[in-house]
Amino acid sequence: MAIELNAYIEGIGLLGPGFTDWPSSRAILCGLQPYQPSKTVIPAPELLPAAERRRASDIVKLTLATSLEAIAAAGLQQENLPSVFSFSNGDGINCHSICEMLASDDRQISPTRFHNSVHNAAAGYWSIATKNMATSSVLCAFDASFGAGLLDALTQVVVDKTRCILMASDTPYPEPIFSKRPISDNCGIALMFTPQADSKAIARIKVSITNDEADQFDDTGLEALRIAFPAARGLPLLQAIAQQNNRRVVLDYLDNTRLAIEVSPC
Repeated sequence: MAIELNAYIEGIGLLGPGFTDWPSSRAILCGLQPYQPSKTVIPAPELLPAAERRRASDIVKLTLATSLEAIAAAGLQQENLPSVFSFSNGDGINCHSICEMLASDDRQISPTRFHNSVHNAAAGYWSIATKNMATSSVLCAFDASFGAGLLDALTQVVVDKTRCILMASDTPYPEPIFSKRPISDNCGIALMFTPQADSKAIARIKVSITNDEADQFDDTGLEALRIAFPAARGLPLLQAIAQQNNRRVVLDYLDNTRLAIEVSPC
């Protein structure tokens, strides 16, 4: 018997090359405005105390920016909100800097570099900024990271009957790692899920496993973005939500397994 996960989306955050936020991105995803690639500009993490703000890396700033947009759109506070962080790599620039130090004569790694190197560092900064005391899951599934995060978040929504926010984010590696993992910029999507429809719900989704081929964009720029960033594998879902009609989308997940999502506007 096929397993289906049902939930409602209350808020969306989007930041990446050519995208500054969710409201301005809807016209692009609907084809009403052309997609114009441009470097991602991440806002300063004003919620963090000054000391943590100075130490915050791009992956911390990115997750804060997208999650706070999604939470605000849902009309919620940040406290006691279960969360799922899904990163395909982690903090690439910090990893590069540590590798440089370890390859040099002076191998003294700063405490800030070290504590930012752990995969759940962004979750820690996020909990400090939002004063959130609820549980966090931190995942990494390489190119399948968006799908893995989506399944984790929806499982919590369905089983625990609770709201949950998903933050899927990618940050770049400098050379020489870039040659092996060519992610060139910052890109992130945040989705605020709830088990029950309310006045803030914008779409209902029903997720199942499929072997069908993943949806692709007709626009070559959007398709290049979808392929280049694991977090951007979720863009076809956002396009379906922006179009505000009933639609089935298929997202990349594993090599021979993908996610079918029935999207219905609220």
